[in-house]
Amino acid sequence: MRDEWDAVVLAGGRGSRLGGVDKAAVRIGGRTLLEHALDAVRGAGRVVVVGPEKDVPGVLWTREDPPGGGPAAGVAAGLRHVRADVVVVLAVDQPGVTASTVERLLATGAPAVLVDEDGRSQWLAGAWRTDRLRTALPDDPHGVSMRSVLGPLDPVPVVALPGEARDVDTPADLGG
Repeated sequence: MRDEWDAVVLAGGRGSRLGGVDKAAVRIGGRTLLEHALDAVRGAGRVVVVGPEKDVPGVLWTREDPPGGGPAAGVAAGLRHVRADVVVVLAVDQPGVTASTVERLLATGAPAVLVDEDGRSQWLAGAWRTDRLRTALPDDPHGVSMRSVLGPLDPVPVVALPGEARDVDTPADLGG
């Protein structure tokens, strides 16, 4: 595992499929989705959260400009504050991703992406070389798909353990 790495946690978005709620504040298992994500990246040298600022100490907050530009724009905003050679990118809506998941992603040497049980890359759960990620992002990342940015970086697939690739997009996803 890398000794020095930073993390970008994407905690913005409209949560429209959840009725417009703030996903970061949604509680699962007695903790917010943001708490789950921050626990997963607790080994980072610096944690940058991209989204509406909350009263959470120990993280650096930022937003894409303008807000609502999608995950690639969020990653670009977060990368402005990353100093380490390796960065873990994680969406706030993946409560199954743990510190152990992040360790497995980092163990590949980066780039690496979590792959679900159906073989789909989970582009918002990965470890990346910071310089290569910065270069891969277009000048205007608003509305750009993560697959188009990250796919060409040829990441090592890290197969998800049961429940790791679960994400929370709809009210049905809140049940477990």
